[in-house]
Amino acid sequence: MASSQAVAGNVSVFVLDRDGKPVIDAVVILKPAAGGAPRTPLPTSATISQQRMLFLPPMTLVPAGGKINFLNNDPWEHHVKATGAGFSSFLLDNSTSFEFRMDGKPDGKPGISTEVTVTKPGPILLGCHIHGSMRGHAYVTDSPWALITTVEGEAPFQDVPNGPATIRVWHADQLIDLPIQTISVGNALSRIEVKLTVTPRRRRI
Repeated sequence: MASSQAVAGNVSVFVLDRDGKPVIDAVVILKPAAGGAPRTPLPTSATISQQRMLFLPPMTLVPAGGKINFLNNDPWEHHVKATGAGFSSFLLDNSTSFEFRMDGKPDGKPGISTEVTVTKPGPILLGCHIHGSMRGHAYVTDSPWALITTVEGEAPFQDVPNGPATIRVWHADQLIDLPIQTISVGNALSRIEVKLTVTPRRRRI
């Protein structure tokens, strides 16, 4: 049997804004035609903390069928509301939606948590009925080859099976979905650039 190094290559996807600057927190979904899975699988659960009236992290990636644990670390109540994000959510009746109330963190005790299982692939917009400025996102992926871009705008995939593959890039401020790209993965490093049509808003910290 041929070694994995002989039939796999590395793919680095760089996401840029319309001015050519790196974009953090873009979701990159890679789907090799040959299938397979990365050596390090996506965690099947993730935690989103409500802290200082922010969703932290602001972008969360979880596989379909995975769980999101919401943890309220603020001393006041939140009311989490999740709906489909992006223009496509208005066209398709397959987006994830849920809502629930969370008590504030008791003084000197752990924060209050609620766990949700997500099954439908796609982006989720997170908000709070009580605090309108709160905004966060999660993305449910049906491909094990999925990453969130770094501060350098990079999503590095290793040991991708050789052959054709598709790349989908999603960002919360890119309301109109970008076209899916088709690439050919080989033994050499593939460097792919994807450019948004917008400049993302500055993140609250």
